[in-house]
Amino acid sequence: MSSSSFSIISNLLPSPHSNIHNFHTFFISNHKKPQTSFLISKFSHHSSNFHNTLAAKHLRSPASILPGGDWWTLPNHPEEDDAEPTAAMLALRRMWDLVADERWVALGAFGSLVIAALSEITMPSILAASIFSAQSGETVAFSRNAMFLVLLCFTSGICSGLRSGCFGILNVTLVKRLRENLYATILFQDISYFDKDKVGTLTSRLAADCQRLSHVIGNDLQLILRNTFQGTGAIINLLALSWPLALSALMICAVLSAIFLVYGRYQRKAARLTQDFTACANDVAQETLSLIRIVRVYGTGKEEFERYHQWLQKLAFISVRESVGNGFWNLSFNTLYRSTQIVAVIFGGMSVLSCRVTAEQLTKYVLYCEWLIYAAWRVTNSLSSLLQSIGASEQIFQLMNLLPCDQFLVKGIKLQRLIGHIQFVNVSFQYPARSMMPVLDHLNFSVKPNQVIAIVGLSGSGKSTLINLLLRLYEPSSGQIFIDGIPLKELDIRWLRQNIGYVSQEHHIFHMDIKSNIKYGCPRNINQGDVEQAAKLAYAHDFISSLPNGYETLVDDNVLSGGQKQRIAIARAILRDPVIMILDEPTSALDSESEHYIKEVLYAFKNESKSRTTIIIAHRLSTVKAADRIIVMDNGQIIEMGNHEELIVKNGLYAKLNKFQADIVVT
Repeated sequence: MSSSSFSIISNLLPSPHSNIHNFHTFFISNHKKPQTSFLISKFSHHSSNFHNTLAAKHLRSPASILPGGDWWTLPNHPEEDDAEPTAAMLALRRMWDLVADERWVALGAFGSLVIAALSEITMPSILAASIFSAQSGETVAFSRNAMFLVLLCFTSGICSGLRSGCFGILNVTLVKRLRENLYATILFQDISYFDKDKVGTLTSRLAADCQRLSHVIGNDLQLILRNTFQGTGAIINLLALSWPLALSALMICAVLSAIFLVYGRYQRKAARLTQDFTACANDVAQETLSLIRIVRVYGTGKEEFERYHQWLQKLAFISVRESVGNGFWNLSFNTLYRSTQIVAVIFGGMSVLSCRVTAEQLTKYVLYCEWLIYAAWRVTNSLSSLLQSIGASEQIFQLMNLLPCDQFLVKGIKLQRLIGHIQFVNVSFQYPARSMMPVLDHLNFSVKPNQVIAIVGLSGSGKSTLINLLLRLYEPSSGQIFIDGIPLKELDIRWLRQNIGYVSQEHHIFHMDIKSNIKYGCPRNINQGDVEQAAKLAYAHDFISSLPNGYETLVDDNVLSGGQKQRIAIARAILRDPVIMILDEPTSALDSESEHYIKEVLYAFKNESKSRTTIIIAHRLSTVKAADRIIVMDNGQIIEMGNHEELIVKNGLYAKLNKFQADIVVT
């Protein structure tokens, strides 16, 4: 953002400290009357302060509000500085690609548009002829013209209705496929992409930005085409009547178009900033409302309101300039439109007096001048709306240009039988956003089939990152991971994940019934008995059966406790009957009794006839004592390795952690 732009925004926006103070005073003075109307009143107060500040700014420098003045300078959005603007024709071509399958509907829309435009542009000539034939007493000509007008009226009406319906269908198809393509593009990005872009911003792109295109074809594009045909017809008729008079009307239309080019470019940038700032405001609102319990406990409601309010002020900053710009545009159009009428009367009257044109020709000229200027206005107005929608949706097209993650583009190897032999060979990793901070440093270890391996260590030692690499959510910065002797990156990752059961430490449950949550992502055909068996093994069947609708109970974050969600997540992993079981803090939210039963289930897996490799990450060392091997990590490195007894004898970090937890239990 330029320094001048920054100073303008800084001067226009109220002081954050004063806003918080006003907000605090408001709540104190109205705490006995917490009605919604007071909140709305307070928000209006903020808005009025903002516009009063704008007015004060204008009074100090009235010349700045004139076109080209400093007042019109729009800020740059720092997060979008590198974004390339999307050319209008390129955007329209992308839209056509999305609706190309509906070519017969498009053909019907275009054909009816042409017929309707030709019918309407013929009417002024027939109207003038009808009037003067009636004046001259030519009954036959008048009757013929009147019947022709009726035919044109019906033709125009029928074709206009067909045109609107077809263009409406195309627009519905456009928005639907646009959202589908954008969602698919986002869904199949690399996980590191979601580390950079916030969910609130992405959902705003799917909702608000796509919605801005909901009238592009159904309204804007069809009006541009329709009025372009009509304007062209009007010009042809004017040139046929009198080319000197036609040139005067064309000059006025040229001036109007030049003004629009400047206004349209400005409006497009304003529309893009509006969508960007709206996305940022939505992101703040989503984050605050999703963490409302934390906000309430820490008493930061005023600060969160202020964060949201700042984005609303920036939106108002842009909207005020859009409104004033639209006022200047309407002023220009009305002035030039009246000028066309004056020119038509003066020059047309002079031509009649000098007998160069007839009264009938002058009447046709005036009618076609009216038609031309209105067609020019409608074209520019619709083109302005079209450019505004494209400008507001530039991020959509840029997102759709992203390629899917390589994992979804390349088909890897599918083994006939997965055994579960895992090897980490000299693996190092750092997150792309923190490339100077290594998380894992030259890890070397292997896990044999049918073993239970536990990974322990202090928080931040790299345990969960190691699992993320094994799941190929991220790629190692260096080194290789092998599964059954094959490099992980050469395997078909979708096939491999079907053979992995995973329980994350963040046990989120989808907003669907419990049965669907347990069945989620299971690649094989299962029945109700399989679901219940998995729930029993996860020690979840009893509490599920006690719910009002049992396994059909619709759940969300408020229905189940943390421990119940964790048991459902474990049941989901068990149901997959995986070759590799990965458990990241699988018992962190469970009570001691539930932990005891689930530990028995997890360790019982290795005694089955099917080879199953189990990797457990745990802070509670009671969960991992029975593991075949325990890996102790610190600062991204393996510092100890062995079973429980061996590590206790070594008296290293594991022994210290074990003693510390034992002391806590005794206490």
